[in-house]
Amino acid sequence: MEKKYTITEVSNKYDINANTLRYYERIGLLPNIPRQSNGNRYFTEKLLNWLEMIICLRHSGVPIEALIDYAKLLQKGPKTLEAREELLREQLDALYLKKKNLQRSIDRLEHKIGLYESKEILDEQSYFEEYDIRKDQKNSWKDLQ
Repeated sequence: MEKKYTITEVSNKYDINANTLRYYERIGLLPNIPRQSNGNRYFTEKLLNWLEMIICLRHSGVPIEALIDYAKLLQKGPKTLEAREELLREQLDALYLKKKNLQRSIDRLEHKIGLYESKEILDEQSYFEEYDIRKDQKNSWKDLQ
């Protein structure tokens, strides 16, 4: 007989809030969670594997909206392999862009700290041009908050 896990057990096992699990079910990230006769959810090994995939993708920076699309594609089976790959590639491209923007911000802060360390900060000059702010992707700094 297949082991059944309660929502509390799953919550503890994966260090994820039970309300988050319920939310994932409500928005379609966790499909077809069976219920016991008393109405309580239970998770099977298959569902745990599915949840692990979702957690891994979330921890990889994939937003919920993209995860919902991915889950829908996954449920349609092998005919969506190319679409799933494309979706993940788009997410990877977005992460690379965030990485680039984050590195620019790190570089700027390291430079600014260097100005403090060298006492050049007292020279009262603008670094707007030096930091090349106009070349930043529009609103890229908002992704860093």
